[in-house]
Formats: sequence, C-alpha cells, structure tokens
Amino acid sequence: MYNEHMAKHVIDMSESEATRDFASLLARVREGAEVVIKNGARPVAVVRPAEPLVRLLSESLRLARERGSAATPDESFAKDVAAAIESHREPLKPPAWD
Repeated sequence: MYNEHMAKHVIDMSESEATRDFASLLARVREGAEVVIKNGARPVAVVRPAEPLVRLLSESLRLARERGSAATPDESFAKDVAAAIESHREPLKPPAWD
C-alpha cells in the first residue's frame, strides 16, 4: 500500500503551475515525488506514482556505495537468494481480472 512516507519528497504546486508545466509535474512524479496541487492554501488534488517504487538490487548497492556504506554481498549471498526463492514456490494465482 502506498503512503506519503514512500514518496521521495512532497512538492506543493498551485493549479496554474500544474497546468502550465504538466510534463515537468509528471517527470517529478516518475522520480518518486508526490505533488500536492493547491487552490490557494487548499489542497485540491494529489498526484503520486501509481505503483510503489521498486528498486533493483543493483540500484540498491549503487545507492549504498554513494552513501558511504561498506555493505557488500558475501560469497553465500547468491545461495541465500536462491534458497529464499525456492522456499516460496507456490503457484501464482493472479486475480481474475489479470
């Protein structure tokens, strides 16, 4: 479930700003921002990513290095991932609307 804590940041924007540069608004949403569109001080709409942000392991490791973390997968990391996958081999039962 998505909530405001998942957004990278929240941006307040007036209705006129949103309509003047909608492409920029959508670009910010794609990057993970939540945009609150206001009429004066009153919020009238919230635009946020349709799906929660999913980060690849490679991106997580890159971000960790950029932030100065020394965390690295050890030799048994691949085995641990394979074991986790193997322990959840239930058949996929998608919803009827899929």
